[in-house]
Amino acid sequence: MEFLTEKLIFIALFIFIIHSVETLAYAVRLSGARVRMIASALSLFNIMVIVSRLANMMQQPFTGSLIDTAPNENALEFVEIQFRILIGASTVGTVFGIILLPSFIALFSRAIIHLSEERGSVPSLMKRILSIQYIKRGITHFSLPKFSYLQGTKVKDMPIKLFFVNMIITAIYTIGVLAALYAALLVPERASTAIMASGLINGIATILLVIFIDPKISVLADDVVNKRGSYKKLKSISIMMVTSRLLGTLLAQFLFIWGAKYIAWFTKFIV
Repeated sequence: MEFLTEKLIFIALFIFIIHSVETLAYAVRLSGARVRMIASALSLFNIMVIVSRLANMMQQPFTGSLIDTAPNENALEFVEIQFRILIGASTVGTVFGIILLPSFIALFSRAIIHLSEERGSVPSLMKRILSIQYIKRGITHFSLPKFSYLQGTKVKDMPIKLFFVNMIITAIYTIGVLAALYAALLVPERASTAIMASGLINGIATILLVIFIDPKISVLADDVVNKRGSYKKLKSISIMMVTSRLLGTLLAQFLFIWGAKYIAWFTKFIV
């Protein structure tokens, strides 16, 4: 297992944390609806999204170095195995986030209230959250998910179209950087062009999320606060979204090589 290096394990851990955080971000709107403070919840949600996007950018150079250190012989097979491990790390991270979702709904509810008490000061909120007293109190909220948490969820409340759109967008976002780097191996004469395509792919995926996914969930959360919708329906759809996100990371395994070949083909029209 010479492909399982310390660097690969480090990158896999990084990706695991990124996808855990992005999955837990779905809990923020539920928490906001729960305490009826959507605006403050969206502020906390934006912080989490920015942190996860920054972390994703930080791991890109390390992931790119896997290409540089790959052996000359069987480089394609060697890198493919490593990249599939990284995609697998995104799946495990998503599962971990789903497991912690109920606990973090409670934690985020308290964080949103504290953010309001601190008059929107994020540094003051972080100082409060990182205090020993708050950490000890927060540990008491952690618990393994139970089937009772699914009570009240209904399949009819789950928009199937939104489910598949989120799954596809998640798959594209998961393989964006990896497919571009692998495409650089497929067309070494256009390697730089292929690598730079990763920013475009992730940018498009982010825009699609903002256009098709985020507004839908935000409106549902507003309906709960304004008593036009039920919290159970919002919870049902949130569970659906994290499930579709999980399936999206699995779909990424199947789209990975196809996406790399498409990027390699597309570079012909740029150079």
